[in-house]
Amino acid sequence: MHATEQELFDSKISQEIRIEPKDWMPEEYRKMLIRQMSQHAHSEIVGMLPEGNWITRAPSLRRKATLIAKVQDEAGHGLYLYSATETLGITRDETIEQLHAGKAKYSSIFNYPTLTWADIGAIGWLVDGAAIMNQVPLCRASYGPYARAMIRICKEESFHQRQGFEILLTLSRGSEAQREMCQDAINRWWWPSLMMFGPNDDASPNSQRSMQWKIKRFSNDELRQKFVDVCVDQAKVLHMDLPDKDLKWNPDSGHYDFGEINWDEFYEVLKGNGPCNHERLEARKKAHEEGRWVREAAAAYARKKNHNHALI
Repeated sequence: MHATEQELFDSKISQEIRIEPKDWMPEEYRKMLIRQMSQHAHSEIVGMLPEGNWITRAPSLRRKATLIAKVQDEAGHGLYLYSATETLGITRDETIEQLHAGKAKYSSIFNYPTLTWADIGAIGWLVDGAAIMNQVPLCRASYGPYARAMIRICKEESFHQRQGFEILLTLSRGSEAQREMCQDAINRWWWPSLMMFGPNDDASPNSQRSMQWKIKRFSNDELRQKFVDVCVDQAKVLHMDLPDKDLKWNPDSGHYDFGEINWDEFYEVLKGNGPCNHERLEARKKAHEEGRWVREAAAAYARKKNHNHALI
């Protein structure tokens, strides 16, 4: 008896054999990948905005150059992920249209403002640190194009995290005003960074299904706990406090206990009511429209080149 397509798919998942674009896959698996991968791509592109407005205000030429390089990396990450998403039968234009129409989400963290230069350090240390915690296991995702795209992305995100920590370390060793700026940035970005991992496991059915299909490898709560444990020791190096009065070592669990996350804030930001939701989306729409002539010119050039090649 020949195995059914579903049985072959299940067998590949259980044996850690990657699913490739031409392989049969359940429609729900495909839809989940499109949602997760396009959201990831949107997050990389929208994530350029909070940092991009500090390029011209960076405190030194070195800081300016490294920030430009980081923002450029994020554009590349978006490109890899949009390309990988297209292998699932959806066009890039469709995914971007979903973003602009508010049908597709991006990470809630990018709806918060960058008020000082220290915020650039906090984003690198905390936001990129949380991203790395979540994304390194994705290098073993069951869908081949996604897993392969994540390898380079994680290498570059690791550099971004170290860059951010070094900014905060410099500020923490500076003047009293610089130390206060450093602490203020950590205070504002800590809780949104914990929200990046998504809802608690009992409120996240998508996370459980993603783990069953081995797209994700760890639950939201597992990754969040690992992130907290790592950050506590790193904060000690900075001689800075994490803004959580309930944060304490639990010898029984072997982890740090931490306070309750304000999930009302998280869901309000997801609904579009965050500090910068409207600003971020309008900036993306404006950039997309102003870049239309570039896309049209590139497409016209490609058509002409293909036509000339056909005449040879």
